[in-house]
Amino acid sequence: MEITDVKVIPVDDEKLKAFVSIVFEHCFVVTDIKVINGPKGLFVSMPSKKRKDGTFKDIAHPLNNQMRQYLEEKILGIYKQQVSSSAAAAPAPAPSGDVASGEAASKEGSEG
Repeated sequence: MEITDVKVIPVDDEKLKAFVSIVFEHCFVVTDIKVINGPKGLFVSMPSKKRKDGTFKDIAHPLNNQMRQYLEEKILGIYKQQVSSSAAAAPAPAPSGDVASGEAASKEGSEG
């Protein structure tokens, strides 16, 4: 079963790092997957439902370690790629269009 799409929505929280939805074979979606920062690093938490007794039960989950590893590698790979690309873009200065228009306006003002 192939994962054909992964959507990551980053969250600015100490432990919860992102919500994820994945699409299998262009025809089945699983939502509310979480990327969690735990004591041993990042891991994937499958969607779950809180029971009346306060415990949680997974709604969807892999049935074997091979599938769990495939899901984690795919999800965490895309999460890390997205985080690193947004981190690289974050410290960038203001867009050049704003600077250029500001320079043009100051030149016009000094000429007049």
